Formats: sequence, structure tokens, C-alpha cells
Amino acid sequence: MNMAQALNDALKSEMRKNGDIVVIGEDVARLGGVFRITDKLLDEFGADRVLDTPLSEAGIIGSAIGMSLYGLRPVAEIQFSDFVYPAFDQIVNELAKYRYRSGGQFSCPIVVRMPSGGGVKGGLCHSQSPESYFVHTAGLKVVMPSNPIDAKGLLIAALREQDPVVFFEPKSIYRTEKSDVSEGDYTVALGTARTVREGSEVTIVTYGAMVPLALRTAGRAASENISVEVVDVRTLLPLDIDHIVASVHKTNRVIVLHEAPRTCGYGAELAAEILERAFWSLDAPIVRVTGFDTPFPYALEDEYMPTESRLLQAIRAITRD
Repeated sequence: MNMAQALNDALKSEMRKNGDIVVIGEDVARLGGVFRITDKLLDEFGADRVLDTPLSEAGIIGSAIGMSLYGLRPVAEIQFSDFVYPAFDQIVNELAKYRYRSGGQFSCPIVVRMPSGGGVKGGLCHSQSPESYFVHTAGLKVVMPSNPIDAKGLLIAALREQDPVVFFEPKSIYRTEKSDVSEGDYTVALGTARTVREGSEVTIVTYGAMVPLALRTAGRAASENISVEVVDVRTLLPLDIDHIVASVHKTNRVIVLHEAPRTCGYGAELAAEILERAFWSLDAPIVRVTGFDTPFPYALEDEYMPTESRLLQAIRAITRD
């Protein structure tokens, strides 16, 4: 399966098991979503469980909150992550706060799905990476898979959570990454990172669509006799910092990679966490390879997003004696 198929399979699997799961969003029913993640769900589960909504992100999340408080488990799709901002108040001030403000009496088991990132020529309003806004918000869990196997397992795990999960789907790899995905029921635990390539000289810490980029670049570095380890964060919040630190203790050098802008990007938090826990293991300053602090460009998309060349240059620089 590719990632789009794996996510669709996860939704079908859990909806068959749990009649309280409902899917709501713009064009999720008859169209099956603009990226076809909800394809054919309407045919199997009907209009009571797969609902097209008006073009109102605040309405989508507000409705999902009400549904969840009355016992349902909504999956709310935001068509592009760039469109989430009208619903920001609902997510940050309502959804993320219900368990705390009710003293644990209420929870909102909602999964907010949204395609994120660039790489598909979407321009400045269809290519953003807003994950740091949500990682900053206590009460949420934040996930971003990098491959079909993890995508299915993480989404099933998210659908069984008792707290809200913001589930980012890197749209540039919806159909480019393929894996042998089990048709059975399995989960990938939230809060667990994974080493996807073993190495000894430098660790690349990354997530989402940047994981395949890191793996390709690590292969190029190997041809220059540089051994690169790649760690996929998978869950941005909660963060499996122990797994990352263990890799840093082994390689003694770190590159943090993401396509979001550099300033206050998630890589800054990763760098701070690593410094607090593994400073004495570092043989060089932590390097960030990121997007730029500009609006996401259309014509210059390939210049904005991290590339193999930019990443390989960072690998060479950090491992230079």
C-alpha cells in the first residue's frame, strides 16, 4: 500500500470495530476527500457516519467537540493544514482544554487529520507546516508519520486515544512511499521514535516527508564513507527523547531536519532537548536544515524545501575533522 491507502485502510478497520467513530469534513463523503483518504467510506458506513460539512473549519471542529462530549469519536478532516487557522481557537482553547478544565470528568477523543507540507506545487496557502503551533499546546498529542506502515499503525492508535490527537499527513508522500502493510489490526504506540537507518558518525533527527529525504541522503553519504543514522520522531508530542539521546550518545553529532520555517520550528525544541540531556556527548554544534523564514513560494518551491544537496552539505560540514 501507499500511505493514502494505508490511512484509508486504518479508518475502515476501526470504523468496522467501533460504531462511535464518525468522519466529518469538507468533501469527505461523496468525493472521498481531495486526496481520497476517505474514499468509499460513505458507501460502507452511510451518511450518518460520514458527513460532508460546509466550508467552515471552526464549524467542523466545534461540531466534533460536541459529538465527542456526547460519546462519539469524531475524525475531523481539515482539507489542508493551511486551512486550520479559522479553527485554531476551537482546537487550542476548547478541544485541548476540556480534560483539564473539567478536572478529568470529560475528554474529547477526537482525531484532527490534515495534509501538511509542500512538494506538490500548492503555493503559499496549500503547503505550510504548522506543527509547532500545536506542539506548543498542552492537552494535544501531535503525530506525523513517514511511511505507510507507521501511518496505519499510528492512526489506529490515535483513534483509540482518550485525548485529542492532531494527525499531520505529509501529502507529498501520500503516493510515493509504498510498503507491505498488514491488512490486520495493529498499532504503533504514540510517543515512540524509531531508528530507520543505523549509523555511527552523525544522527539525523527528522519526521514526515523528510525521512525519505534523509534516507536517500544517508545513502549518498555512505558512498563518501560517512556513516549516518536516521531517527524518525513519528510522534512530536509526546516526544521520545530517550530514543534520540541514545542515538546522540552513539554518534556524537546531530542534524535536525524539517521543512517548516527555521525560527521557532520544531527543530529548535529538538535541539534544546538534546543539549539539555546530551551536551557532553556532542563533538560539534547541532545543525538545523529547514525551510526558510519566508512565505512558502510557488515558483521557487524546490529552493525553499530541504534538498539532498543541502543536507549532504551539512553532513559533510559536521563530520569534518
